Amino acid sequence: MTDRTGCTLCELPVEGSDVTDDEGNRFCCVGCRDVFDALGDVDDVAPEDVRRQRADDEEREIPDDHESTYLEVDGMHCATCEAFIESAALRTDGVSAADSSYVTDTVRIDHDPGAVSRADLRETISGLGYSAYDRDDAVSRRRADNWMMGRVVVGVLVGMMVMLQYLLIIYPTYFGGLFYDQRTYEFFSQALASELATPFYLALAAMTTIVLGVTGKPILQGAYVSAKTRSPNMDLLVAIAAVSAYLYSTLSIVVGGEHVYYDVTVAIVVIVTAGNYYESTIKDEATERLSDLTAVQIDEARRVRADGDREDVAVDDLEPDDRVLVRAGERIPVDGEVVDGEVAVDEAVVTGESLPVGKAPGDAVVGGSLVTDGAVTVRVGEGATSSLDRVTELVWDLQSTSHGIQKLADKLATIFVPLVLALSVVVAAAYLLTGAGVAEALLVGLTVLIVSCPCALGLATPLAVAAGIRDALERSIVVFDDTVFERVREADTVVFDKTGTLTTGEMTVVETDLEDELLESAARLEGRSAHPIGRAIAAERPVADGGAVESAGATAGDGTADPDGVEDFESYRNGVAGVVDDEALLVGHPDLFRDRGWTVPDGIAERIAERRETGRVPVAVGRDGVAEGLIVVGDELRSGWSETLSAIAETGTDVVVLTGDDARAAERFRAEPSVDRVFAGVPPEGKAETVERLKRTGRTVMVGDGTNDAPALAAADLGIALGGGTAMAADAADVALVDDEIDSLDTVFELARATDRRVKGNIGWAFCYNGVAIPLAATGLLNPLFAAVAMGASSLLVVTNSSRSLLED
Repeated sequence: MTDRTGCTLCELPVEGSDVTDDEGNRFCCVGCRDVFDALGDVDDVAPEDVRRQRADDEEREIPDDHESTYLEVDGMHCATCEAFIESAALRTDGVSAADSSYVTDTVRIDHDPGAVSRADLRETISGLGYSAYDRDDAVSRRRADNWMMGRVVVGVLVGMMVMLQYLLIIYPTYFGGLFYDQRTYEFFSQALASELATPFYLALAAMTTIVLGVTGKPILQGAYVSAKTRSPNMDLLVAIAAVSAYLYSTLSIVVGGEHVYYDVTVAIVVIVTAGNYYESTIKDEATERLSDLTAVQIDEARRVRADGDREDVAVDDLEPDDRVLVRAGERIPVDGEVVDGEVAVDEAVVTGESLPVGKAPGDAVVGGSLVTDGAVTVRVGEGATSSLDRVTELVWDLQSTSHGIQKLADKLATIFVPLVLALSVVVAAAYLLTGAGVAEALLVGLTVLIVSCPCALGLATPLAVAAGIRDALERSIVVFDDTVFERVREADTVVFDKTGTLTTGEMTVVETDLEDELLESAARLEGRSAHPIGRAIAAERPVADGGAVESAGATAGDGTADPDGVEDFESYRNGVAGVVDDEALLVGHPDLFRDRGWTVPDGIAERIAERRETGRVPVAVGRDGVAEGLIVVGDELRSGWSETLSAIAETGTDVVVLTGDDARAAERFRAEPSVDRVFAGVPPEGKAETVERLKRTGRTVMVGDGTNDAPALAAADLGIALGGGTAMAADAADVALVDDEIDSLDTVFELARATDRRVKGNIGWAFCYNGVAIPLAATGLLNPLFAAVAMGASSLLVVTNSSRSLLED
């Protein structure tokens, strides 16, 4: 038996729950128990080892006097950045733990606020060469974006000034009289050999210094981190080539040499930076497509004072036992208990449960859930916290520990960088040993570094990824993370949320056994209700053209006549009552019929029980004291869901359905041949743990749409959110399907595979070029000028290859 105070799977409180297994483990719900029973022994992993852990295999435990601070960090772009930032943070007094992820640009630091403040942490991380700011600091985010654009602008403008001097003056003198007449050629040649050459070259040096220091700062930062952590990456290769050309040229000016290669430095820095910026702008353009996603942040609450008056206060100012009033259409700000009112509450955003839940005095409610009709007074619970806030923090935790993979180009760089460095040193030494001068030996060694094609290799990944993001955007698919196409080759398991993902997430009438006249009367009565089930029934009201009319949403419970002939309307948490065309009508749960003394015939009661077993909602309809039939309301399946799941299963990938709904609502998926497993009744924390366990069996993809899915989306190897979901789900995911069509999922995997092929193709071209150019440079057949031209040609080849469409339309 596991010794835990909370749920064995997700660690939520288990007070009031008597769900256990044969070994005595306690669970917060049946869903967590089912997941634990099915996946608890994956790879012989003990229950206490399930939660995500660091390298020391110990769970993160925050000391009582410590708090967690989440920062967004601009400038992280590789796995070495993660390790560098974590190690620097851990060296800070008062810090007990640190986790970072370049995938999500997130850093979580556990610290003693008395010893080190949030501002101190921001300064510490920013002092490393990054830009750290609070996650919700939009001003700092815009400033970081502006700096990125500014670096590119400076590089292009100042770089053009440098290259213009080379094109007009330096290159023609290298190539003799091919470009100018003899007199002009002699004039420039004499000028470069005279006293005028020094100030001219110094001006070039100054402008190149600006390009290298301003535009090339991220590259130099990445190279520094790479060298410090002894993990060679592409930044190190690019920086070595750029800085070597810069230092050689500067030394040449000092000793009075005739050849300077600042053009090489400028070309390398500007080309690689522009390529990375292009990728970033494509990603920014893609995220603009998500402006229609809805947020569920709750900032204010309506507090009821002791004298009965109400006041609007910040949610952070609420205290335990405060009372807050929540009306129809509003979200409950914090967890608590109903003290007045009977309402239906939609908890889907937190729990994933598709059906509204009736709440009466004494019932517990969760923060973030939506009151669908009526009004309710809630007593604030202990701690004045919200389940939605806990879900948000869980997402941030998972994002900060979702360490990025080492990109393919960086993996190759771990071998290629030392090899090129060693080769350049050996070649230079060989020239010295054979009697060549120091300048000639250094020039050959420099040529080897330059010709090693840092631009083509540096562009191979960002341009291919940008092509993937571009093609995805054209198909209404938004890719947030540039590592998606390298992280996902072939998924071993695809996990689907049910509500809003496999289903539409909207209530509709799926079956009726009423006379048309009675159905119309019931629809007219429900037209006064704001309940989602009531709105679904109201939409069935016939109109002259044979269509349907939606609920008018009139205020319930005023007892006045309605223009449609509804009188004495009354709303309950489990149904509605009223008089329609002089007939007393009752529409709702069988319990409401019994409470009001109405009769439910055995035949109708049996049909209601049968429909309930399918996970749908049967609503009894009666008049004049007797139930005469029923209306069945349900969350309809999405068009093409079965075909999508079948296509995934045919590739040998396991398909799992994971939902917060109860087992009855998920029963239809157990009979689906393409579905391997179904887990129902699982809370958000349990979903994340389920994904963690599945990841131990192979690459796991999570597809969801709601806030309750966000932790699982963040925990998965790849998270895919449908565009109709919440902003939190989109933030936690790596990919969003803006068109809200589940069949777009196939396109995501096709694009991932195609982008992976394009990256490898670009790198292949670069290495083929290196296989020819490096030997020529080592034998002295190329000088740095021709090496720069060849480098530019190889970069152009990569750019051209990346511009092609990834998928055939």
